[in-house]
Amino acid sequence: MNWSNWVDLGAGLLLGLGISGLLARRNRPSNSSPVLPTEKQDVVKLQQQIKQTQLAYEMAREMSQFKAGYLARTTHVLRSPINGLIGLQQLILANLCEDPEEEREFIKQAHDRTLKLLNLIDEILTVARLEHGTNKLDLQPRSLTELLQEVYDLTYMLAENRNFPFKVLLPESDLKVVVDSRWFKQVLINLIETAIAQIEEGSIYISTQASSTDNFVYIWLDVPKQSILHSEPIDLISSKNQVVKTDENNLTFDPGMNFLLNQTILEVMGGNLEIVPFPLTTEQSEEMARLQITIPQFIS
Repeated sequence: MNWSNWVDLGAGLLLGLGISGLLARRNRPSNSSPVLPTEKQDVVKLQQQIKQTQLAYEMAREMSQFKAGYLARTTHVLRSPINGLIGLQQLILANLCEDPEEEREFIKQAHDRTLKLLNLIDEILTVARLEHGTNKLDLQPRSLTELLQEVYDLTYMLAENRNFPFKVLLPESDLKVVVDSRWFKQVLINLIETAIAQIEEGSIYISTQASSTDNFVYIWLDVPKQSILHSEPIDLISSKNQVVKTDENNLTFDPGMNFLLNQTILEVMGGNLEIVPFPLTTEQSEEMARLQITIPQFIS
């Protein structure tokens, strides 16, 4: 064989050895260690944290839009009863009443609705004066256990009459919070009554926890999801949906307006009210929502 034949033979041998080495490496068992159970748990936990963070971001974004529409929400609350008053007055002015007795009845209805409307306006103005500083709060250290017990005593019958399980887990230690007790109890009672009025079934649960990183106490109100801002659009300014009419015979704030007023009161007291992700620990987590009240803790 000449030298070119030897070259071809050597190249063929080298190529064959290379291919056989690749095949042997491909068929060789992998030495990579399997994922440990603890690592799998960490991955699952991280995925849950990411999901909760995304949910918290969406809630914060929606609540920002929600609060920005304060003026729109106020006019929405007041527009329906005012329209009702105008309707009654038009019936009287157009002489559509059958007799003086019916006319007097319409005047009485208009008077009653005016008083209820005035009450709604007074509530909005009172909260506005608190936020502006015209009305001062009496901020004092108060036992959180005593406050929650008083709230429970004033609201448990309402839940019991509708067969809703209602439980308040009182703090183990004697936590004290800096609040105006009258306004603080009113906020809690208002949130509980609103939740009870909006749900058809479910439970209500209140728990507390002192923060380990700052001087705040968290109060959690766990309620069914359908009781949280379900009856109206979050942002009334940009929404094209038809506005739900107010019950003219029972003039009260809708859940969204109640939430906004309570949030404002707590902010004046140095706290906050927000919707946070419900802990993913139970089978009912997908059906529940959590309202979180943050309030300053008294440190002696």
